[in-house]
Amino acid sequence: MRILPEPEVEFMTFRHQVLKMHPALLILASFLLLIAAGTLLLKLPVSTASGRIPWIDAVFTATSAVCVTGLAVVDTGRYFTVFGQCIILALIQIGGLGLMTISVTLFQWLGRNISIRQRMAMQDLFCHTPRADIFSLVRSIVLMTIGTELAGGILLAFHWSREMPLPQAAYTALFHSVSAFCNAGFGLFPDNMMRYSDDLLVNAVICSLIVVGGIGFPVLYDLQSWIRSHNDRRLRLSVQTRTVLTTTLVLIVSGALMFAMLERPLPGEAQSLWHRILTSVFQSITCRTAGFNTVDIASLADATLAMMIFLMFFGASPGSCGGGVKTTTLALLAAFTVSRMRRQRRVNLFKKSVPEETVARSLSLMLVSIGIICTVLFLILVGNTFGGHPGSDPGRSFLALLFETVSAFGTVGLSMNVTPTLNLWGKAWIIVTMIIGRVGVLTFSYIIVGTGVMNGIEHSEENMMIG
Repeated sequence: MRILPEPEVEFMTFRHQVLKMHPALLILASFLLLIAAGTLLLKLPVSTASGRIPWIDAVFTATSAVCVTGLAVVDTGRYFTVFGQCIILALIQIGGLGLMTISVTLFQWLGRNISIRQRMAMQDLFCHTPRADIFSLVRSIVLMTIGTELAGGILLAFHWSREMPLPQAAYTALFHSVSAFCNAGFGLFPDNMMRYSDDLLVNAVICSLIVVGGIGFPVLYDLQSWIRSHNDRRLRLSVQTRTVLTTTLVLIVSGALMFAMLERPLPGEAQSLWHRILTSVFQSITCRTAGFNTVDIASLADATLAMMIFLMFFGASPGSCGGGVKTTTLALLAAFTVSRMRRQRRVNLFKKSVPEETVARSLSLMLVSIGIICTVLFLILVGNTFGGHPGSDPGRSFLALLFETVSAFGTVGLSMNVTPTLNLWGKAWIIVTMIIGRVGVLTFSYIIVGTGVMNGIEHSEENMMIG
């Protein structure tokens, strides 16, 4: 019997403890580990043009990249060197897919075994029901991501090669393609995408990448399987896929129409009808956790900002790169309201009854999310972080901070130019909010209270008035 050296024994013990972690805790730990590594890399002198960056700004930038949010305290294109930008790009890609996804894929390619808890973690991230082909799903996710990002990058590179040298155009295109697909919102231009507000190709490519990355990998996999088996009439799209596609379309169209009606005329110079349509559609789509913008967000009307806060709050779809309460939650809440108005006991979608536990979880998720946003907003206000916003009415400070908080929770990245003005206290709470928004409220609840169902004590009933 071979006696293992002490370092090897410690490593085996550590590995055993990691494998025993609950999948929810494993997911959170992977994000925190990635944020810590990204912070240290961004602190290197070679990462910034000036050779230095404050710790809080390094942590904020790393968290924003890993959580694919896009909120930035500095100008990414000017403040960071190419090395620093590549670090941010890598954090976006790994954070968008998830460190667990990449590690499981690498283990598979290397022929290594995957633990049960890693399999469960993948199940929690990408599946609404247990499935035997979880590894096939993970493999497809990685391949679809790489293929889509390369396709978007090639289109943007050819387009931007007319404005800049080809190597620079290719690098800029790849950065924005990855950022758009992962719904990150990081850009290399100082005005984000405002200079391309009337450019059809740039708008179409960026919007397409955002939508594909935001509808969720399970939906993409379901669509792929359905297209390949179009001759098999028995194979139908799942209720989740139908719900996600329908809700996404409704939110994009209604958001674009609301933006066009509320912003008349749109900020800036006079625009043609086609330009107005592009601007409205782009802003409606980017509110779904993308973070790019083709107009100055701070100059928009209060009603428009309120509408955008609503879109940011619900965000993308489950199993995607984006955050927020998710489109399926909105659909379930709407269906639940309709069913109660019709005095129906069950919630039905597409001729299928949704489990009561799922409906209850959606209600809890909605209430807890609102509570988190209100708490963080209150704490930021207590810290007196907003001491005046350049170019804006001081009376809008509350709306600006609410917009910033919801943007962080939904991992959107849109801002009324408030982010650079936040002090240490404000940045710290926005960092926490971004992590909660990316990992998910339900995941945090599992970590805090566990997953076991407690029956508790059941007393006699007594009615009470509501409403």
